[in-house]
Amino acid sequence: MNPPKPVYQRLYELVKDRDYFVLTTNVDHCFQKAGFAKERLYYTQGDYGLFQCSVPCHDRTYDNGETVRAMVEAQGFRIMTDGSLYLPEGVTAAMTVPPKLVPRCPECGEHLCMNLRADDTFVQDEGWYRAARRYEKFLEEHRGKKILFLELGVGYNTPVIIKFVFQKLTAENPLATYACINYGEAYAPEEISSQSIIINADAGKVISKLLE
Repeated sequence: MNPPKPVYQRLYELVKDRDYFVLTTNVDHCFQKAGFAKERLYYTQGDYGLFQCSVPCHDRTYDNGETVRAMVEAQGFRIMTDGSLYLPEGVTAAMTVPPKLVPRCPECGEHLCMNLRADDTFVQDEGWYRAARRYEKFLEEHRGKKILFLELGVGYNTPVIIKFVFQKLTAENPLATYACINYGEAYAPEEISSQSIIINADAGKVISKLLE
């Protein structure tokens, strides 16, 4: 299902004709669904669209779209063309799935789980490393050039992945601009205040205004 608000789609409209790259700690697969090119995305913390071995016994991941659809339908739901779920009249959702649909690792037989950085079992597969290399290449190609580091709604749970990195890169490049759009937590260090745009507001509303 799509998010309740079209923030991802509007962000895509804003950047689709520009030279962009997305670094995100979100794991909800919404950037790809909104149209962002997969080769311009780096999901650092995983992706709900992927399974991995729960042990893990190896470092591959598996697309889980077909499995999840089968699980949903096995509970009595129907999936509409827009992705929403529909429970036919008179049908009670089973809220369980048949044992044969419980995903198992093809190598060791243990359960598969979501590819999510929750502990030290997180799998960084070859796709993860390719995305990391593309991100590093993008930064290298734009080093010392005019660039906007746009930070949207990043809090202080894991600031070392996006927030602190963007601030450091801005400090190192006099042509860079750091923009922080964050309702309640908009801030920039004094060292880069002259290169910063700070907006204490809802990111979705700001993006919509930029498209007007």
